[in-house]
Amino acid sequence: MSVLDARSLNRAALARQLLLDRADHPVLGAVAHLGGMQAQEPQEPFVGLWSRLRDFAPRALDDLLTGRRVVRTHLMRRTVHLVTAEDVLAWRSRHDAMLRGRVLGTYRRELAGVDLDELAAAGRAVLADGEPRSMGDLARAVAARWPDAGPRPLGELLVAALIPTVQLPPRGLWRTRAGVRNAPVADWLGRDVDPPAPPGTDPVGEELVRRYLAAFGPAASADLRAWCGLAGLPAAVAAVRGELVSFRDERGRELLDLPGAPRPDPGTPAPVRFLPAFDNAVLGYQDRGRIIGDPHRGLSVTGARFVLVDGRVSATWTVKDGTVTVAPLRRLTRPERAEVAAEGQALASFLSEGGSDRVTVGAAPP
Repeated sequence: MSVLDARSLNRAALARQLLLDRADHPVLGAVAHLGGMQAQEPQEPFVGLWSRLRDFAPRALDDLLTGRRVVRTHLMRRTVHLVTAEDVLAWRSRHDAMLRGRVLGTYRRELAGVDLDELAAAGRAVLADGEPRSMGDLARAVAARWPDAGPRPLGELLVAALIPTVQLPPRGLWRTRAGVRNAPVADWLGRDVDPPAPPGTDPVGEELVRRYLAAFGPAASADLRAWCGLAGLPAAVAAVRGELVSFRDERGRELLDLPGAPRPDPGTPAPVRFLPAFDNAVLGYQDRGRIIGDPHRGLSVTGARFVLVDGRVSATWTVKDGTVTVAPLRRLTRPERAEVAAEGQALASFLSEGGSDRVTVGAAPP
């Protein structure tokens, strides 16, 4: 079994994530290929797509959101993701148990004694009038029946777990600030999510394995679980194993992959790329070492935005008043600083729609 070193895994991940070369994919195809994009910060997917696609036009994503072909919904890891309508309809039931478990794990004391079926029925009755609601409004509408639970736990359980919902535009549109209004998936997309598969079968789980490896592989089963949050996938992995090829990493872990997926030469140059907060190129692995070093791993869950230099997290960035400010996490060579500055200028121009190309690259840490 071949051993893939960290640099080989890095280049494979960059290629799968469309970060080695900007792709010509349509926006819908890119979101589908990536298996969705983490999107609790509503403007971040625009940066993620700009870094991955040639000639990305933000209005193209806006049109997909308003045209109901892409939605914002709680899915993988109980976080808000931007996913295609086709994927949320196919995948949501497979995530139901995980979504319920994660909300109940957070609010176990507050939700003790709450009958989940009764709560779901009450929430659906409120939403039956067709009016989208904030999580707080929905929770307050049912809170009288469960006064001890509190509105926040009730709202999260309803919106993130019991009722498949989507966050409606204008939330998530380009350069738009808007609160969250939730509506049932069935109302927004015109049909309900697919029902669970018959017992003993897991076609969605098997498809998730394939889709994950296409966008993140080669990877271990633990990486797959870290991405989607689902615990019950060993049987799905076993079912498709005959379609896959195997490798080892330098720690001896087995890595699975699609046989025809790109695994570039480790010497392939990697251009500077700016990642948005919570990008799955970093978060989509249990072992994030192929992208980010251990000293900075903690930053990946704080909402820091990263700059990839030679394929690895080497700086963070912020933007204010049209200026992109880069804070290196290590010493950058003069050519690296120049490339970071050039890509930062392009990003500033994108974010300001041509109004500014200002960028500042700070000094290396002591």
